This record gives sequence, C-alpha cells and structure tokens, in this order.
Amino acid sequence: MRGRIPQAFLDDLLDRVDIVEVIDRRVKLKKTGKNYSARCPFHDEKTPSFSVNPDKQFYYCFGCGAGGNAITFVMEYENLEFPQAVDTLAGGMGMEVPREQSAGGDRAQEREDSNKPLYALMEQVAAFYQQQLRKHPEAHRAVDYLKGRGLTGEVARTFGLGFAPPGWGNLLEALGEGEAQRDLLLKSGMLVQNEKGRQYDRFRDRVVFPIRDRRGRVIAFGGRVLGDDKPKYLNSPETAIFHKGRELYGLYEARQANRQLARIVVVEGYMDVIALAQHGITYATATLGTATSQTHLERIFRLCPEVVFCFDGDEAGRKAALRALEAALPCMEDGRQARFLFLPEGQDPDDAVRAQGRDYFEALLERAIPLETFLFDTVGENLDLASLEGRARMSKQALPYIRQLPEGVFRQLMFQALADRTGLELASLMQLEAPPPAPLAPEPPPADELEAPFEAPPPEDYADEYRAPDRAEPPPPDPLARGYSNLAQAAIALLLHRPAIARVANPDDLAGLVGEDVALLRELIELLQRRPESSTAMLLGHWYGTPEGTLMSRLAGQERLIPAEGIEQQFVDTMAKLARVLPHQSKFAAQVDKIKVTNYAEVSELEKQRLRELLQEKLEQDTRRNKPS
Repeated sequence: MRGRIPQAFLDDLLDRVDIVEVIDRRVKLKKTGKNYSARCPFHDEKTPSFSVNPDKQFYYCFGCGAGGNAITFVMEYENLEFPQAVDTLAGGMGMEVPREQSAGGDRAQEREDSNKPLYALMEQVAAFYQQQLRKHPEAHRAVDYLKGRGLTGEVARTFGLGFAPPGWGNLLEALGEGEAQRDLLLKSGMLVQNEKGRQYDRFRDRVVFPIRDRRGRVIAFGGRVLGDDKPKYLNSPETAIFHKGRELYGLYEARQANRQLARIVVVEGYMDVIALAQHGITYATATLGTATSQTHLERIFRLCPEVVFCFDGDEAGRKAALRALEAALPCMEDGRQARFLFLPEGQDPDDAVRAQGRDYFEALLERAIPLETFLFDTVGENLDLASLEGRARMSKQALPYIRQLPEGVFRQLMFQALADRTGLELASLMQLEAPPPAPLAPEPPPADELEAPFEAPPPEDYADEYRAPDRAEPPPPDPLARGYSNLAQAAIALLLHRPAIARVANPDDLAGLVGEDVALLRELIELLQRRPESSTAMLLGHWYGTPEGTLMSRLAGQERLIPAEGIEQQFVDTMAKLARVLPHQSKFAAQVDKIKVTNYAEVSELEKQRLRELLQEKLEQDTRRNKPS
C-alpha cells in the first residue's frame, strides 16, 4: 500500500526502537563512556570516529559527518529508501506501517496502477534481449563485440546487457500477441509505427543496454549498432515512465555496488560506465543523450558530496564541460565539490582504463581540475591579465557565473579568489555585484511533471512528514545576519542536547531577526513547545534530507563541546544575546533595505556614510560586549 506515513507513527517507531541495537546488529559497537563507538561504516578509517548516543538516540561520525537517527542509519547502511527503511524497522518491532492518502492520492495511485503494465512489459523485453544474447544464432557477433571491449560475462549480467537480433519483427513476434500487447509495446517505445500503420522493432542488430530508474525498474533501453545502421547509438523515446532529462545510466548499479558513495563520475557513454565498472570503478554514470542538467546534479549531490565530469580534451569536450559547469553552479552548496577531468584528445574513459588500469584512472580522477580553477581559466582564456583592461574584462565575465552560486562560504571565497586574480579589493569587487535583473516568470512544467505518476518518495522527497514546515523564501542576505549565525547555532545545539529547555524560550523574541539559522531556531522552539515530548532523534527526523537537517546532525554531534551542567542557563543567556541584537539590527536593516531597492551607484554619499557608521558602531558594541572583564 502506498501513501503518506503519519508523523505520529514515525515518532512512535523512533520512540520504541533502540538505535544501539539497530546499529550493533550491523556494525559491532564498543561501549566508550556513556556512548558507543565503532569504525565508521560509511568511510574508511583506522581509528573509530563513529559515535552512538543511546540517550538521545542518534549517531554521528566525526570523520565524514554522517549522522541521524535509526531510520536514516538503516537507509544509508542498507541502501534503502525511506519507506523501505521504515518497513524494515517496523517489521522488527512487530508494527504495521499505516498509510494516509495525501491530497490527490487517489489520482496518483490510479496513474501508478496504469503504468504497472508498462513496467512489467519492460522487464519482459529485457529478459527477451538477454535470452537472445545467449541463444540467438547470430549472438556471437554481439558476444565478440563485448569481449573485444574487454567485458566479462559477470559485468554483462550486472548491467543486464542483451542482443536485439537483425530483422524487423523479432520482438513484435515474441511479445506482440494481441492488440493490447502491441499498444503497450508502442507506448513503451519498443515498437515504431510508420505512416502506413506498419509496426516494427525499434532496436535491430544492436547490443542492448537496459536503463533503470532509482528503484531498479527497467524504463528504457539504449542500443549500440553492430552493423552499418545509423545512428551508432540509439535511445528509447520519452514515454510515460522514461524522461531522459531526469535519468542517469548506471546510477542504480552504482548505488547497488557501493554502500556509501564518496564521489560519482559523469562520463559520456554506456560503454564508458561499463568498462570502468569492469575495472572496479563502480561509481560512474552517463547522461542519456542530453547535457548534464541541474536535475541530474541535484540527484547526484543527494547521494554523495563530489562529482567529477570526465570529457574528451577536444573542443566538443570543452563545450560540454562548460555546459556542465553552468548546470553545477546553482547546486554548489557548501560541502559539495565539482571537478573536471579532460582526457587526451581521441581517448575516452573506456580506452584509458583498459590501457592503463584502475590505479591509473583513479590517479587521473584525483588530479581533476576543481570547479573554481576551470571557471577562472575559462573566463580568463586569451586575456592579458597583466593589463588593466584584461583584468577588467575577466571580472566582467566571471561575475555572472559567481552570482549563480548559492549563498555560503564557497560563494564568498569565489569572490575573494576573483579579487586576488584581478587585483581589485574585495569591497570594490562586491560593489560591482549589482543585483541581477528580475527573473522572468518561470515556464509551467510539462504536463507529465504536473501529473507525474506516484512513486515511493525519492531521496529528496523522503516524505512530507520528514520535512521542516514550509517557509516563505528567506529575505536577501543581510551583512549583519551572518554575524548572528553562531549565536543561533549555539542555541540550536543546546536544544538538540536537551529539547526540554525550549519551554523557557519565547520564539517571538526572534521575530525581527533575519537569517536562515535564526529562522530554524524559531521553528525548532515552536515545534518543541507544541510537542514537548520530542526527542533528538525525532527532531533530526523532522528535518531529514534538508540543508537544515545536515546542520542539525553536525550540531548534534558536538556533544563533547556541550557542558554537562548549566545547559538551561546557557540557553537563556544565548537567547538574551539574540534578543539584544534586534534594536540595532532594525536600524541597520532599514538602511540596507533602502539600498537594496536602489542602484548602488545612485545611493547618496551621505547614505553610504551612514551605513558605514552603523556597521562600525555595531562592531564596537560587539567588541566591548565580548571584551573580558
């Protein structure tokens, strides 16, 4: 049964399970003081940095930053998605998982049910092609081709490779009995119908590569020609279950082969993915005839912190890399990394790994160019940076790219790096960062996106119940707001270690303060005052899969920095400091708001001076307040 899992059930489940038992069944734990420790199962390490807190029912690794509650551990350790992890834990407790129909749930269920025949058919098609690779009289041609590319039978089975024999009607004859079945074959893209109404197989005389979705279901195929037909590579068309702009070939297999993915390599073809897997590099994927998109990258970054784009070193490869760079920039939140590997012209990953082996290729990956270097090298190409004109042009060309980065430390460092390269002072460079033009109204998504068939929630959408409450878009960043982030995070850490202290806070005291961390603190207090029985594990669950959840996991792991006594008083003092910020921030914010709606060049010198005075006054107040008595 599909549907939303009620929040009350999730809280009850987390209240009943013991995270120590859950983890100890999978990773042997050792008692160390009041906590338990082990070598982290999510990254290689020689000394234990993985800690499990039985009181607060959460785990945290001080080495790689993995953290969460019992549900998130089962998801990550067993490579399960959210509903399956809940089912696993609930089954162990003898609990039945209830489901609620969300808005539009009946219609979504109907669409899912309507697509079940397509999924079933695609499995039959995959089995047919695999059988042909074993038994067809001409299968030796496909087998010889695969062996010539250095592939073994084992890796061919892992990726489900098959053979579409020569001829116009092999699949049609095997699976096309009856009009309903032929209609399904047409809907799946496996048959083509010409203007005269004649139907024939789409894939003929090709090695066939099944394309799987994140749940491992076959949703489409790619084919590599064995004869002289064109095109050399052919993909299924878009269907009700296949959208090439969303899918990555080999991603499902990569997740199956790796309990925890440290990086994903994006290459250009099926055979590159498979050849790398043949040599033990089981974390490669390929796009499906499209440029790498932001959708692709968000899916990758939800699974691992690093992506390496691998392209040929020719002009076409450089252009493809630039498109990948443009797609990556809006995704580059702090903690994420993108790099670029350019192979010698005429060589692809398949050639490189077969000629030189795994160690050679992984050494190339380690030397891949960081995003920032590739960006600055690209915009600075053919410019004389020894001249004023060249540095000015580089600033003008680099700024539109840097503006696409999300707010954070990396964005600030990129501005600083540009300042270093151009010789401009950072303050002067920031003045050049005029607000970009107002964005055009977004185009409505295609109908298939508006009414996509219901599936088990993907990693980004584990469940509505595991998301923070919806918030309005945060206001543009205020220069002073960043100065209060540490105070807000300190208060959040105290709440995570002792949720009951939320009773002494008044969230309205924070109403006038801006900043994402302050907004999270207020939501946290409001939630805990509504549900004072909430534990640390439940709080981590509420924000799982969000940037706030990542921050909370890190703060929860700072247990050793939290005093054993006086937590409530420390929380009261921290909230009081935040409340004292408001009067001064209001004056500053009013001045900043005035400038935000005005071209900076048109702001009077008097107003600019007033802004500088307010900032200096605030800095002096902070210095006096923090000076030891």
